[in-house]
Amino acid sequence: MTDAITQKGFVIHPGFLDRPAQEALVARLREVLAVAPLFTPRTRRGPMSVRMSAAGTFGWYSDSRGYRYERRHPDGIDWPPIPEEVLAIWRGVSGCARLPECCLINWYGEGARMGLHRDEDEADFSCPVVSVSLGDDGLFRMGNVDRGGRTSSIWLKSGDVVVMGGDARLAFHGVDRIRFGSSTLLPKGGRINLTLRVVT
Repeated sequence: MTDAITQKGFVIHPGFLDRPAQEALVARLREVLAVAPLFTPRTRRGPMSVRMSAAGTFGWYSDSRGYRYERRHPDGIDWPPIPEEVLAIWRGVSGCARLPECCLINWYGEGARMGLHRDEDEADFSCPVVSVSLGDDGLFRMGNVDRGGRTSSIWLKSGDVVVMGGDARLAFHGVDRIRFGSSTLLPKGGRINLTLRVVT
């Protein structure tokens, strides 16, 4: 792990997870996804290119009614608990006394992306959002609290962790593209992104 980098208020921890820790975490996430399978959220403009699931008390959901947190998977089951390996990352970087209530699991296949958006459906903005990258490199774009203006981008690699708190808590951000096949962590390629949030 190298020293943290700060860009536009986003605190980036390159290589926070070494390869064995990444492999162990992927194995635990496979257990979570066996209970709560990935699904494709829809927005008013159609299906998203990213597939999702979650762990914790809440999962994030999107359909024709809009964006919101839900206590159950679309299949009607409760979300599985957040793995301890994930909570350890939160304790290591968040500086927050509260534990996350949602671990959103995003899976990016070839050609998937995430448009600029703000995480603003939570009740307590004093708690950061923590993002964990696994698998293929993702081009992460960091914007501003207001839409528009100059943005900054960085390639996030497998094992990198980003903390979005303080001035960056309500900043726009997104993933413009992934470098498909750039990592050997996931046998068939792709990128997993975890985002940890305090919801209530």
